[in-house]
Amino acid sequence: MFCNKMLKLQQLYRTAAVLALITIFYNCAEGAVSIWFGAEDQTLSLFGFGLDSLVEVISGIGIWHMVRRLGQGELEDRDPFERRALRITGGAFYLLAAGMLATGVVSLVQGHRPETTRWGIIVSVLSIVSMQLLLHYKVKVGTALNSSAILADAACTRTCLQLSVVLLVASAGYALTGIAYLDALGSVGIAVLSLREGREAFQKARGLACSCAGGCGKA
Repeated sequence: MFCNKMLKLQQLYRTAAVLALITIFYNCAEGAVSIWFGAEDQTLSLFGFGLDSLVEVISGIGIWHMVRRLGQGELEDRDPFERRALRITGGAFYLLAAGMLATGVVSLVQGHRPETTRWGIIVSVLSIVSMQLLLHYKVKVGTALNSSAILADAACTRTCLQLSVVLLVASAGYALTGIAYLDALGSVGIAVLSLREGREAFQKARGLACSCAGGCGKA
């Protein structure tokens, strides 16, 4: 019975590690595609979304490291590597938020108009589906392991989902109406959510509970 329980736990931790790796590689691909087409089509919201995805990669590496450590029976308290990754992530999100906010305001004043937001719609729809699936399975694994650390990071995936929704609203809104400021407003919305992500990263680095929706528990 004990051996079966240990095997099940190891399987769950392997699944959590695979989910963390999928998140890392997905964010790498999503970030590269979004930045490329955001720059090509002069779509501020898509470009900012891509930068956000690349910052998420740093956090994802820390999560993967944490899951592997927990699978070896270590405590859930974050180690120096994870705390450093979270601080770098938090600082990068703050810089991203400041840049996106400034660019969004300037674009609103100048009436910037993207060439097309077609890729913003495609990327956001794919991201919404992917993040929803990842969130579902991360919560499932975290609940089965009764791991507050894994559940905390799973719950904060909702912010990525919210970012995708903001991108979809801005991109689809512009495509349907042609209203120039919708893309700039989308970039401002991404800046606000990036600011929240940065704050949550620093909170988790200090061992505090993050403030993402749905309750995160102790990070």
